[in-house]
Amino acid sequence: MKVKRQSKIVELIRDNDIETQDQLVEMLNAEGFNVTQATVSRDLRELRLTKVASENGGQKYALLRSDDVQVSERLARVFRDGVISMDFAQNIIVIKTLNGTAMAVAAALDSMGNSEVMGTIAGDDTIFCVVKTEQKAIKLMERLKMQ
Repeated sequence: MKVKRQSKIVELIRDNDIETQDQLVEMLNAEGFNVTQATVSRDLRELRLTKVASENGGQKYALLRSDDVQVSERLARVFRDGVISMDFAQNIIVIKTLNGTAMAVAAALDSMGNSEVMGTIAGDDTIFCVVKTEQKAIKLMERLKMQ
């Protein structure tokens, strides 16, 4: 349940300008997650979400994204716990995840700062990860299996 909830948090943060934990609690409750502000606060800390300036002059929650920042242990755990299998076709890695966790797993993957990754697309239980070359896809997949 925690992985699904955190996956939904990542999705909500990406799709909405959320300024407060109370807003996030309301949105999660509307999505069927019975959460408290304390739970959301722990999730935000574990997912390494922070506030950044928004376009309207306020602040909103966002994922930390920096090539210099290592993936937190929690995001690495989300990746490990959420992945069922991986395979590739040429330069595309297809990652199968537990139902409802693809967004969180993709966020963890994106936060790893793999320069060979051109982009990821996440559905409900599947991620497409486009890599620059087939050789780099093979090497990346080997590294990811060791996470």
